[in-house]
Amino acid sequence: MVKEPVSVNGVVRWREVGLAAETKHDQKERTMVLLRHEIGDVLRDVRQRQGRTLREVSHDARVSLGYLSEVERGQKEASSELLSSICSALSVPLSLLLREVSDRLAVADGVTVPDTVPTDLSREFVTEIPDEVPEQFSRPLYSGRV
Repeated sequence: MVKEPVSVNGVVRWREVGLAAETKHDQKERTMVLLRHEIGDVLRDVRQRQGRTLREVSHDARVSLGYLSEVERGQKEASSELLSSICSALSVPLSLLLREVSDRLAVADGVTVPDTVPTDLSREFVTEIPDEVPEQFSRPLYSGRV
């Protein structure tokens, strides 16, 4: 079995790549991902990127330190109310957390998630899509003068 790196929103995961002769049943068993594990991983990643401790977040979310730790390790299934409270403590919208989890699940399922809106769909809503960045957006926002 060989593993290859897959990056989703800057986080690298390793996906197993096997022989083409494997059955679909074997592939399904190998790639089964538990939702609570992915939710916990995303929560931990967000907390660590913010440089915060479990104690700080558990206090702000009004959740016990041990329970939050179990949620992050994927040992406990968090309710929607608890997830909302943790997201509020982390100042991250619940929708963003769920989007990140969804992207990770898609990668685990081998589904390609586009990072941009397809051109055909864009043209339906915008009359003209410029090929180059307009000058007003290419200038620096800060000119160096105060």
